[in-house]
Amino acid sequence: MTPARGDHDARRADVSEAVWRVLAERGFGGLTLRAVAAEMQATTGLLTHYFPNKRALVAHALEVLEQRSADRPRPAVAAVGAADGSGASTLRLLRAVLLDILPLTPESRDGNRIWVGSWDVALTDPELAAEHAARYRRARERLTALIADAQRAGALPPGRSAADLAASAQSHVLGLVVQALLAPQEFPPERQTALLDAYLDALRTS
Repeated sequence: MTPARGDHDARRADVSEAVWRVLAERGFGGLTLRAVAAEMQATTGLLTHYFPNKRALVAHALEVLEQRSADRPRPAVAAVGAADGSGASTLRLLRAVLLDILPLTPESRDGNRIWVGSWDVALTDPELAAEHAARYRRARERLTALIADAQRAGALPPGRSAADLAASAQSHVLGLVVQALLAPQEFPPERQTALLDAYLDALRTS
């Protein structure tokens, strides 16, 4: 008998939670059908109803990672709130969005570690790479909108392309992410924040 839709959705949610737990503990290198099945105390045969092969599991894991990242608390953004249209508030919001990308807390460090681990997986598959590129493109588009608002408000110089500035800002924080993950003692949260602030100060005066 075919399971009811509600049962199917509940089981898929259970699978997603198990995928996340395996990612958090072992990274993408340890993500296998067998590992997820063991996490669920289920059989690999059950998982093949959802993922016929390892690639399908990895694609789902990337979706889970993106959703987890979208749903996680963002204390820096919450502290700032919505921009009121002024240059100062728009810059504060831009800074908060960039701060929330950095591994400043144990939770964000774990999430970033999984993200960085996903790069190698995505680069081995053109379709997964394209989907990953789209994820980062969407993030740049959000940064582009904030930077354009700041330029219109006079908080950032208007002469440079907002899209180029967004690409530069994204590249800067992703570089900090990698360095902080590889050398956490050299790049503690205070230094990451200081380096981001120095970068934003340079944008304001360039």
